[in-house]
Amino acid sequence: MPPLDEERLAPPRPEGAPAAILIAGPTASGKSGLALALACRLGGVVVNTDSMQVYADLHRLSARPSLGEEAQAPHRLYGHVDGAVNYSAGHFARDASALIEKWGGTEGIPIFVGGTGLYFRALEEGLSDLPPVPDAVRSQVRYEAEGRPTEALHAELSLHDPEGAAALRPSDRARVMRAIEVFAATGRPIAAFHGSRRPGPLAGRPLLKLFLAPERDLLRARIDARFVTMMDKGALYEVARLAERRLDPLLPIMRAHGVPGLIAHLHGQIGLDEAIRRGQADTRRYAKRQFTWFRHQMGEDWLWAAPDEALDLALSRLSAAAGR
Repeated sequence: MPPLDEERLAPPRPEGAPAAILIAGPTASGKSGLALALACRLGGVVVNTDSMQVYADLHRLSARPSLGEEAQAPHRLYGHVDGAVNYSAGHFARDASALIEKWGGTEGIPIFVGGTGLYFRALEEGLSDLPPVPDAVRSQVRYEAEGRPTEALHAELSLHDPEGAAALRPSDRARVMRAIEVFAATGRPIAAFHGSRRPGPLAGRPLLKLFLAPERDLLRARIDARFVTMMDKGALYEVARLAERRLDPLLPIMRAHGVPGLIAHLHGQIGLDEAIRRGQADTRRYAKRQFTWFRHQMGEDWLWAAPDEALDLALSRLSAAAGR
């Protein structure tokens, strides 16, 4: 990981100022632009908190900041993971902890920005301390599951781990497989590990937390337009290179919004227009889930703001905190 630019190091933050800024919100809501604006004003460091923008293979389709944007302020945890890695919230928590420990509070304020709710939860509350699954076990489980309906796998899981199965949708293949893998590796149900939790790297620290909440119709239009822009900038070529790697379809990167439809197009199964429509629709549904997740899963200390008001709100809150 490249070192922070020493010429941009900010003076120590005043007592009472937040230790970090957290910016969440649905996809295409303007989070990255807000984070960059704050980083430029405050001498801050933008830290990715999005599960797809970690992957080196997906620059265009994950809407990662451009090289020009990254040149305006330090950016961390973007594109640092190979697509073959089953990167998780646990991996993110460890990476974020390492960054925070390295900075020691003397560099510019970290600005965590993204749309992955579990990553934000990992920063404060921490995560259940799930055991690692050996690659050999994971490969065997997935080999045996290949071609089997997800509902059948869920029914099988319920025989060994009824509590874990009850907490999962029978159609949620990724999470069903994760629970099966944990049981295969340990002989214990996944729920047995939920009580063991390590605090997150920002636990107990003062934070400024913003959730960008655009008007829904405007957001849907922005999602559709952005997907077309991604295509114009080479997303199809990006996905073609990813498809050539023949990675496990259960890997997170292979389920990124737009990837399944574009691969289906590359295989001659659907037309390009249909692939684009599927990618847009998947992304709109994801944005709806993001709204719901943050509303019900995160605390009341998150400030909800319209995107065009968020910068002024953040600066006013920071000013008030510094003046205490």
